[in-house]
Amino acid sequence: MAERFKNYIGGKWVDARSKETFESRMPADWNNVVGLFPKSNKDDIDDAVKAAKEAFKEWKRVPVAKRGELLGRVGDLMVKRKEEVALLMTQEMGKVIKEARGDTQEGIDTAYYAFGEGRRFFGKTSPSELQNKVAITFLRPIGVAGLISPWNFPIAIPTWKMFPALLAGNTVILKPASDTPALATKLVEIMAEAGFPAGVVNLVHGPGSAVGNAILEHKDIGVVSFTGSSEVGRHIGSVCGKTLKRVSLELGGKNAQIVLDDADIDLAVEGVLFGAFGTAGQRCTATSRLILQEGIHDRLVEKLVKRAEDMKIGKPWDESVDLGPVINESSMNKILEYVEIGKKEGAKLMCGGYRYTEGACKDGWFLKPAVFTEVKQGMRIEQEEIFGPVLSVVKVKTFEEAVEVLNGVEYGLSSSIYTKDVNLAFRAIEDIDTGITYVNGPTIGAECHMPFGGTKNTGNGHREGGWTVYEIFTEQKTVYIDYSGKLQKAQIDVSIEK
Repeated sequence: MAERFKNYIGGKWVDARSKETFESRMPADWNNVVGLFPKSNKDDIDDAVKAAKEAFKEWKRVPVAKRGELLGRVGDLMVKRKEEVALLMTQEMGKVIKEARGDTQEGIDTAYYAFGEGRRFFGKTSPSELQNKVAITFLRPIGVAGLISPWNFPIAIPTWKMFPALLAGNTVILKPASDTPALATKLVEIMAEAGFPAGVVNLVHGPGSAVGNAILEHKDIGVVSFTGSSEVGRHIGSVCGKTLKRVSLELGGKNAQIVLDDADIDLAVEGVLFGAFGTAGQRCTATSRLILQEGIHDRLVEKLVKRAEDMKIGKPWDESVDLGPVINESSMNKILEYVEIGKKEGAKLMCGGYRYTEGACKDGWFLKPAVFTEVKQGMRIEQEEIFGPVLSVVKVKTFEEAVEVLNGVEYGLSSSIYTKDVNLAFRAIEDIDTGITYVNGPTIGAECHMPFGGTKNTGNGHREGGWTVYEIFTEQKTVYIDYSGKLQKAQIDVSIEK
């Protein structure tokens, strides 16, 4: 009998009001059930909002440094349980163990960064235009935050959202992806152990159509943060716009790595292997396109294809495995459809692109990594987000053409250029229209203390990570203090001596 899990509302572990459940299964072995989880609906969100609103009254008065200390304690507990969390991630999400440890470490880093920000939660002081008057600003919490997180970074991304929201003085309701509910439960268990007061952190499982939409539509949720597809992001923006609810959207990507003729080819191959096939290509920052200058194209492709064919596929908890499964059968079928689309468009499939079922992989959603060459700008496999281990290689003549191809998609999340020419590197930084650019590194590898997000259809302008994420979860309050002892009429009282 599979273990049965619960929601966490108002400091208590409770079933869904409906008593219905859904399964979470292992993508590496679909016959294995991780657990049964509450199939919640609007009623459960109503309960969570009520608990969060009540808790907010006191939580917002806790000194920000004290809120930070609680998050520091979360970081300490995550360090102690890192291997436990990482192993669960290999089972429930399918990320190979080395990457699962990295995902968990990102959450640890985010906890400690928030702990430090508890001592740096600065406003600004500005000179007033009048005498004997001071102008200052404060950061204030919004209230209840609704957080909708994806399955591909099931620890890192919930911490990116929850920890800044909590440090800012908000209470939170986390709705995790239905593919990774056990990992969200593990994270909330750690937060409860750290000592967060009842109602400050709430967890509600269930489908986006019921739980997600209830978060968007609830009048007492003041801010929503979502990571996922651009299609869903547009829906969220539309719904939240009706009530002028604050909303942060981190959406899709079609990221590219440029390699110029002067680049270190071996280094570039290492980068694209990690960028394209790490997490089985299931990253919003994954390297989906490889743009090669014609002088090094053939040599690099030869090395790349050999390395891709040699990648070891298997159970993700095996330390020797390079590539785990994709998240579920639906995702696998979508990826395989794109492989067929690429063939029909005239691209040349150099390797992979089929389901892998040998040995221990027979009951999971494993794919051999695919590399397409002879890809032309405008092909669907060059334009559309695939979210799997499929790489499109585009040949170009010049640096200028490479940048044009890179920019020629509707997304603008991450980008990369490999070159030894510092002048071209800086031109790329200026000319590439993405939120993130790496020089001589792959398109993946964000760090928690730096802003994360993109341009165009990748989001709505907000940046998670670093100091910028606190802008999502706070209101600026401007305060004027007049100690002149008389009525000063601001601009009316300002005159210029002639």
